[in-house]
Amino acid sequence: MITLYAAEPPNSMKVVLALEELELPYTVVPVDLMLGAQFEPAFLRLNPNAKVPVIIDDDGLGGRPHTAFESGAILLYLADKTGRLIPQDPAGRSETVQWLMVQISTLGPMLGQFMHFARFAPPGNDYALARYRTQLRRVVDVFEGRLAESEWIGGQAYGVADIAVFPSLRSLPIIFGPEVDKDYPKLLAWVGRIAARPAVGRADAVKAKLAGQQVTPDKMSPDMIDKVLGRGAYTRA
Repeated sequence: MITLYAAEPPNSMKVVLALEELELPYTVVPVDLMLGAQFEPAFLRLNPNAKVPVIIDDDGLGGRPHTAFESGAILLYLADKTGRLIPQDPAGRSETVQWLMVQISTLGPMLGQFMHFARFAPPGNDYALARYRTQLRRVVDVFEGRLAESEWIGGQAYGVADIAVFPSLRSLPIIFGPEVDKDYPKLLAWVGRIAARPAVGRADAVKAKLAGQQVTPDKMSPDMIDKVLGRGAYTRA
């Protein structure tokens, strides 16, 4: 059995989607990020970086329990454990891992910063918002170009690179508006193909349940908002 510590955002949903696709037995432990549960000592023993997702695999490496954190590392662990969702030949594996790293190193961080400045920053941050919107557009353009030459982002078959990108880019119409229809036709077609997979429906049910278990920002204390966002008294100069 795998225990998954998770919340609603895309990084957790990557792992939920992989677990559903692989049909591995797992149980979910919700981590309420808005209440700062990721900073609790018990959670920090699982991931000192205070981030979800984290998994504990009772049947891990060498038959012993194994803990893994960081969504990309977990995806690779699950792919290697099952021999699925990643090519077994070295060249194909390298190709898939490269595209997985583009999501981890660029798409995820740029989207996260763009959403932060769009939703939480006070007035007067036009430069930061424009910068992260531009950087996000640039990497989304890269994925559109990739899908013009390959059916799947990771290579010839659906796999961990697609799973890593999908939870973020399925929201393109919300992020950029209706113009995505003409700007990103390949990406939207790719999103549609993945959304039709049965594992996505099951993952969406998990996502909805996690969303219902998380405190909303309007019910958070100002101090907790500052702690979660790393601002105010929690700013590190």
